[in-house]
Amino acid sequence: MISQLIKEARKIIIKIGSNTLAGNDGKINFTFLDEFAQQADSLIKQGKQIILVSSGAQIAGLSTMDKWARKKDLHYRQALCAVGQVELMDAWRRAFNRFGLHIAQILLTRDDFNDSNRTLNMRNTLFTLVDEGVIPVINENDTVSVEEIKIGDNDTLAARSAILWSADLLILFSDIGGLYDKNPKTDTKAKLLEEVRDIEEARNSIVIGDANSFGTGGIATKLDAAALVLSYGIPAILTDGGKPRCIEALAAGNQKGTVFLV
Repeated sequence: MISQLIKEARKIIIKIGSNTLAGNDGKINFTFLDEFAQQADSLIKQGKQIILVSSGAQIAGLSTMDKWARKKDLHYRQALCAVGQVELMDAWRRAFNRFGLHIAQILLTRDDFNDSNRTLNMRNTLFTLVDEGVIPVINENDTVSVEEIKIGDNDTLAARSAILWSADLLILFSDIGGLYDKNPKTDTKAKLLEEVRDIEEARNSIVIGDANSFGTGGIATKLDAAALVLSYGIPAILTDGGKPRCIEALAAGNQKGTVFLV
């Protein structure tokens, strides 16, 4: 089912979580970025269009400003995002530039989606960039969105962006292999739910646990994102983005995950 969805989709939004983007040292994993860019280039050569929703501004900020690592004050977190966003975009620019691809930065907040004029401008910009072969890289504007600086919000941001762009498919890359009935990190008997058609039923049948269970932002935010795109007829895939060459593996049917379908 996963390989078929990727084969049939032309407009694909891929969300990359912070844990997927970071290496074992907690800093940007440049090897992952290079591999991802190569796989995205392959999809584009197949006639597909790609939009990327990338977390990682704080991680990139810490990669540059190690002396702020222990500071928890909100203003420092926002400052880290301001520094890190530059580093993050430069890292993506270098990765895609190896394949002759250009990227464009788009920073958004919830308010942008609640204003009809902004929404129209955002949509027009996305279509123009993609039609010209440029890959938009979307992130939350954490330097101004105080209430948004919490892990997992980019799941919702990716879902809203998919709806705005009228995407054919949303792929959520996380640090878990999909939706399980229990936390696979603490329960070896946890079972992967490979296909979900009723998200409310799924919510009632799994043990979600605390806010950080099942991954960086918690499985609840990913279920919310899937439910949101499904309400517009857009299927979603949740899978482990940290596996080697995960896009190719998904397209070939060699990597499992959870597919959310109407």
